Amino acid sequence: MAAESLFNRPVSVQVRCQGCEERRLNVRVNIELLSVSNPVHKKDLAVRLTDDTDPFFLYNLVISEEDFQSLKSQQGLLVDFSAFPQKFIDLLQQCIQEQNKDIPRFLLQLVSSASVLDHTPVSLNVVETNPFKHLTHLSLKFLPGNDAEIKKFLASCLKCLKEDKMMLEEKLRKTEEDLTRQLSYTQQSLSEKSRELDKLKNEWTSYTTALTNKHTQELTNEKEKALQAKAQYQQQHEQQKKELENLHQKSIQQLQNRLSELEVINKDLTERRYKGDSTVRELKAKLSGIEDECQRAKQEVLSLRRENTTLDAECHEKEKLINQLQTRVAVLEQEIKDKDQLVIRTKEVLDATQEQKVILEESTEKKQSHIEKLETTIKSLSAELLKANEIIKKLQGDLKTLMSKLKLKNTVTIQQEKLLAEKEERLQKEQRELQETGQSLRMKEQEVCKLQEQLETTIQKLEESKQLLKTNENVINWLNKQLNEVQMTKKLETSATTHGGGRTAVSPHGMPDRPAFPSSGINHPFSPLYAFQNFPEPAHNRNVNSQCPVPKIQFNTQLSKLSRCSEAQAVPATSQPANKENGDNLGLDSKYFKKKDDSIPLRGLSQNTLNSEYLKPYVPPKAQPSPKAALTPASAYFPG
Repeated sequence: MAAESLFNRPVSVQVRCQGCEERRLNVRVNIELLSVSNPVHKKDLAVRLTDDTDPFFLYNLVISEEDFQSLKSQQGLLVDFSAFPQKFIDLLQQCIQEQNKDIPRFLLQLVSSASVLDHTPVSLNVVETNPFKHLTHLSLKFLPGNDAEIKKFLASCLKCLKEDKMMLEEKLRKTEEDLTRQLSYTQQSLSEKSRELDKLKNEWTSYTTALTNKHTQELTNEKEKALQAKAQYQQQHEQQKKELENLHQKSIQQLQNRLSELEVINKDLTERRYKGDSTVRELKAKLSGIEDECQRAKQEVLSLRRENTTLDAECHEKEKLINQLQTRVAVLEQEIKDKDQLVIRTKEVLDATQEQKVILEESTEKKQSHIEKLETTIKSLSAELLKANEIIKKLQGDLKTLMSKLKLKNTVTIQQEKLLAEKEERLQKEQRELQETGQSLRMKEQEVCKLQEQLETTIQKLEESKQLLKTNENVINWLNKQLNEVQMTKKLETSATTHGGGRTAVSPHGMPDRPAFPSSGINHPFSPLYAFQNFPEPAHNRNVNSQCPVPKIQFNTQLSKLSRCSEAQAVPATSQPANKENGDNLGLDSKYFKKKDDSIPLRGLSQNTLNSEYLKPYVPPKAQPSPKAALTPASAYFPG
């Protein structure tokens, strides 16, 4: 069994017995947590009440977890068994804090049903007092200790006392040893110090005699010098006295002359006073005019504030426009990504558009930063206007103080004139600053207009880029149609040649027949993007047609010439269908090759050339394009 001590302090308890008066008693409360591991791990709370003056005063209480559950249900407690000891200790500490007061808020009551506390059960109540009611927070029933428990308690007390006695005896022995050592050391130091004292006394006596002799000689010399100085000072004093009398007479004459001058000055000052009164009246009239100007300035400030509010609203609308533009740019990015998935071979064209889009985004970000700078300048202008209002208020207060100061003396009137001049200069400066702020606001409005125009131009450029993308898609679709039509004509020619005598069929545009893969079972026509894929070349065709050069197909304005040359070199078919699109009119419309100034430069497709390894075994030597057709100028959209 292991015991953990949680609380051990004396507490003042109010004892209430049946038929007896209430009395105070100091009781030591000891709270321990007992943990038992055999056979089952359990924890019990042991509370013991003892009296330091009465060793036979012993009351015990052991609360297990099962007992606590019944106690919790009986008294309506809200804490668990693990938190109950700490809460009980908190209540005891509050009782200790309140025990020295006349009307304590928390009390500990020891209630007994008997007339005397003589081995009868007792209940310990924790009571909170207020003017309305005494509330008992907790009530615990204690049992008196029997003889065995009292003996055990007394034995533990004796054991503790003996241990304390042994500790005190050891401390006493150690202190005695330390004191004896210190005594011997101090006695030795005392003997040494006494010897030193005797030496110092002898030296001091000899030194004092020598000093007395010196001082007596110096005193006699100083007395002689003092007598001589006294005689000299008396002579000087008499001379200074005569000089001072002469100076005094002269000063009296000067003062009389000064009196006459001051009377004349007084007359002049009275005349100036009357003049000052007249100037005060004039200043009052000026003040009324200045107040009117101040009211006008206030009206101007109000109008400027209204303009500021309108400017703030406009800036807010512009921010909304910028957000809308950003959303449009995001939508454009989505569209460009979708088109990248659909048109894989036009990556370079889309890269060029994306680069220009990034440039446009950077320009929009720059415009946003510029607009934010403008907003900061507008805020600074509003702060300056507020400062101007505060200065005007200060000037009004200064004017009121000037009105009160005008009633003072003439000397103050001169200072007031100077102050008024300074205030007028300040008012003029403030008016100038207001004008300058108005001009700066106009300049900012002009800058905002310019920014709007720039935003509109950027929007137009974005729309033009969209149109260019649409035209590119149209061109690609048209090229796909042309390839499909060329393949259809090839099929027709091959069917005609098989019926006519096994001639080698070449398309009128110099394009070789598409290969068939009988082993794989693929006999249907391939897509127009078939020529852009890399297929492995068969070994027997590679050996036969290794010397045949393969032309690169270029989609440009000279496509019709190439078709004519290929028709002239190929073996003519017996039944060739007439097709307008495969004739001289083959090619893109000239409107797609006009170069615009504001258009985005597009890079050519790197995948527009046919795979040489695939086309080598299927291009006959007669179907090779002429050098003129091979050296045709590159297209604006698809350079070679």
